[in-house]
Amino acid sequence: MEPIISAKTLSFHYGRHHKAYVDNLNKLIAGTEYADLSLEEIIKGTVEQFGKVAIYNNAAQIWNHTFYWNCLSKKGGGEPPAALKHKIEASFESVDAFKKEFAAAAVSQFGSGWAWLILEDGKLKVVKTANAEVPLTTGKKPLLTIDVWEHAYYLDYQNRRPDYVNAVLDKLINWEFALQNIG
Repeated sequence: MEPIISAKTLSFHYGRHHKAYVDNLNKLIAGTEYADLSLEEIIKGTVEQFGKVAIYNNAAQIWNHTFYWNCLSKKGGGEPPAALKHKIEASFESVDAFKKEFAAAAVSQFGSGWAWLILEDGKLKVVKTANAEVPLTTGKKPLLTIDVWEHAYYLDYQNRRPDYVNAVLDKLINWEFALQNIG
């Protein structure tokens, strides 16, 4: 992902943060009714459940991060495939207008969270979520995301979140993954 995201950032982000969520979740669900469920089932079964917050947060962060890794490609950026471009233009008027709205959501997310391109009622929309929130818990279909927790960019960009967001959109965003998610 270099030079957009350094190997050092990825080693901390994936090798420590993401791994910690996996390790924590495995400890939390060992021997419980959640032990053999998929991440989606765990997330949907624990969202807003008293006493299940730690399970939800760790499961959701694993899901969000796994989704995020798939949203990145060394060969990413540029123009989306024609079928996705058509859908983006139908919802946002242009790819540039989408990128501006998506970047604005990512940059304006107060504190830690995510910006998402989602499919809802047949239309593409941009939303943002805080902390470990996942759009699929509210019936929205995620297509793309960008992680705006500081650990995703701080080693490379310090407090320049807009630079990180725009670099990912311009150089790494995996349009093919988004198109696959539309189904």
